[in-house]
Amino acid sequence: MAKAGWNVTVLEKQSTPGGRARQLKEAGFIFDMGPSWYWMPDVFERFFHCFGKKVSDYYQLDRLDPSYRVYWKDGPIDIPANYDELKKLFENIESGSGSKLDSFMQEAVYKYEVGINKLVHKPGQSYSEFLDWDLVKGVFKLDVFTSMKKHISKHFKNPKLQQLLEFPVLFLGALPENTPALYSLMNYADIKLGTWYPHEGMYKIVEGMLSVAEELGVKFVFNSNVSEIKIANGKAKSVVAGTSKIEYDADVVIGAADYHFIETKLLPEKYRVYTNEYWEKRVMAPSCILYYIGLNKKLEGVLHHSLFFDSDFEIHGKEIYTTKKWPVDPLFYVCTPSVTDETVAPAGHENLFFLIPVAAGLQGDTEELRDAYFEKILERIEKYTGQSVKEAIIYKKSYSVSNFVNDYNSFKGNAYGLANTLMQTANLKPACRSIKIKNLFYTGQLTVPGPGVPPSLISGEVVAREATKYYG
Repeated sequence: MAKAGWNVTVLEKQSTPGGRARQLKEAGFIFDMGPSWYWMPDVFERFFHCFGKKVSDYYQLDRLDPSYRVYWKDGPIDIPANYDELKKLFENIESGSGSKLDSFMQEAVYKYEVGINKLVHKPGQSYSEFLDWDLVKGVFKLDVFTSMKKHISKHFKNPKLQQLLEFPVLFLGALPENTPALYSLMNYADIKLGTWYPHEGMYKIVEGMLSVAEELGVKFVFNSNVSEIKIANGKAKSVVAGTSKIEYDADVVIGAADYHFIETKLLPEKYRVYTNEYWEKRVMAPSCILYYIGLNKKLEGVLHHSLFFDSDFEIHGKEIYTTKKWPVDPLFYVCTPSVTDETVAPAGHENLFFLIPVAAGLQGDTEELRDAYFEKILERIEKYTGQSVKEAIIYKKSYSVSNFVNDYNSFKGNAYGLANTLMQTANLKPACRSIKIKNLFYTGQLTVPGPGVPPSLISGEVVAREATKYYG
């Protein structure tokens, strides 16, 4: 918006920029509080290129190799960054799967190129947007009407290979059986485009974006929770924010906060587009229990990213999306950025970030519950790494459902947004422009194109284009 010549003021509830991608500095450790996977580097390059900049102007990227490690009951497997090595790994697990991976990836690259370069840039305002020849002729190749589970099982029979290819959607979107096979584009992002790490942490992305914005004259007002959007004659005329209830006049309002919060808490009832019943029927991507842990020693032989799939993959998936209850024996993820980056922990210390995906909207998020889960996953980490962890902990902070609600006004404490089901794709998501308030627009993980850091970046570009077009 600033690049298009607008005077832009950003009102931010927190004391620092970044939202869910904030940073925590405690006891000499530097933690990324939210996103920790850097996938789809081309999307980040596109963002900075919009302003005549490059990613390398703001941070150094390193490709991780191995990309990550997966712990199964019978031991760990490292996922190599090199594609030929990955094919050999697949072949060792299931005979014939190396060549099947080639055909699977050929389909995935098509979905990525059409999906990321065309589909996700549609604003979802009209079905006529999809009368695009590449989309029309490729509708079946995009596999919108097949599920991820069916698509993956058509190529691979071994449960480990299936889980390896299903994990991006299970952790970020929905059950693989309810997610369109279009999202195998995530496997292309994982396997071919690679897993990267910005030196000094994911917060370097936030700092880069902040720098670009400030160069363009954007004003940031922190510690400024929005309490009301004032409407006159069907248009948003001002935004009220902060403890002093300062009123900011506006020609256009873009809501990058939680969509549900904006609609139900900031607007008069007659201007709300979606009912409470509508929101209750939405399928939410997971919330999570997070732990930020500092150790007074180094761990031997661990990788930057580790997935613990040593418990039942399907049972945990159903606990997140179907029965919606606290998991009995959850899968979990561990990030150890200090393996790659010496700046995030004191010398000789380790920085650990744990994530357990759980259902959104769960009640009973207590410190006792979090401590009980922490003990469970610590036991498993110590078992599989063969090292003591508990006795080396010198810093610990947990974060879960109630924190997401309090800090981000998050609907049901969701961490990622809406699940990527067929009935919540494109035009079937909450619209990026209000049909009741002409100059109110929405961006972020609860509107098009969807959850995750790259889609949220694209969302900002899409909505800015719509807003400037409206006033063009």
